[in-house]
Amino acid sequence: MTNRRRFLTLGALAAASGGTFARVGEVNAQGKTEIQVQYDWLMGNGQIGDIVALKKGYFAEEGLAVTFAPGGPNAQTVPPVLAGQSLLGQFSTTSQALVAYGAGRPVRFFACGFQQSPYAYFSLPRSPVRTPQDMIGKTIAVNPNGRFTLQLILTLNKIDPAKVRIVTQGVDMSPLIAGQVDAVTGFVTNTKALTVLGPDRIVLTSEQAGFTAYANAYFTSGETYEKNKAILAKFVRAAGKGWGWSFANRKAAVDIMCEAYPNLDKEIELATVDIIMGLSFSEATKANGWGWFDNAKIERQIETFATVPDTFKARVPDLAGVCTHEILDQTASDRPHLA
Repeated sequence: MTNRRRFLTLGALAAASGGTFARVGEVNAQGKTEIQVQYDWLMGNGQIGDIVALKKGYFAEEGLAVTFAPGGPNAQTVPPVLAGQSLLGQFSTTSQALVAYGAGRPVRFFACGFQQSPYAYFSLPRSPVRTPQDMIGKTIAVNPNGRFTLQLILTLNKIDPAKVRIVTQGVDMSPLIAGQVDAVTGFVTNTKALTVLGPDRIVLTSEQAGFTAYANAYFTSGETYEKNKAILAKFVRAAGKGWGWSFANRKAAVDIMCEAYPNLDKEIELATVDIIMGLSFSEATKANGWGWFDNAKIERQIETFATVPDTFKARVPDLAGVCTHEILDQTASDRPHLA
């Protein structure tokens, strides 16, 4: 069975008579509205609050029967949502939302689980990269999709791209250890992969490098949004409750997540959960609640993307079209205000 088909149900899928299931968005035999969520990546620590919300019955309390559809390296996030197979999805970053919208796809995001991207550049003390300027004269290994981000960072910091050697790598950190490159890319949440670099590794996040973006952006199609605002508000309310409970009960939340997904390493996840909560909650969420995003930050991201030719194939995203605060406003008093 592929990752795309390994759906976490935990009682959320209710079979009607004859073994058939209610369609997504319909009310099932138990009176719950069926919702499928298409994630961009495999289920893991970035979804811990969602998993807790499902396991503890918070979605059910809102009248929802939620199914999680994991993504992965070869998964497509947008098509299942636009086709109505999934009521909503989760982009890894708001960058994906902007590019998809700019390509003419009618996507609209309404909440962001992470206040910043966990994407980062990792180096070692022998050739440290603590700032973008430190990249000059060095070799930076990026993942296949990382060239665009690095190009933006160099542009933002007025660095001539010719002065930085860029090579492509996968998830392997060994080129850095062997001294073949000066920095590699990865995610601060990938604790297991980073252990090979040792405790002295130097971290420069994309946010610190000037590239601002939110992560784990919940989205749907423009048409679905207009027809299902009440359902989306229920989802955000329940998910927020799951994240708030996870913030206060971190070890127990990891237990719940690892029970739901036995392939996860509990020891590694316990070492990572504080990083996850640091990405999910900040002074901004203390003031505005979990899931918050700042329109001004999104506008800056659009402006930055527009500096690179052909980033937006069909149109430049407009703020009102690509995102909305309406669901956040409706759930303002229900979402956890923590930091």
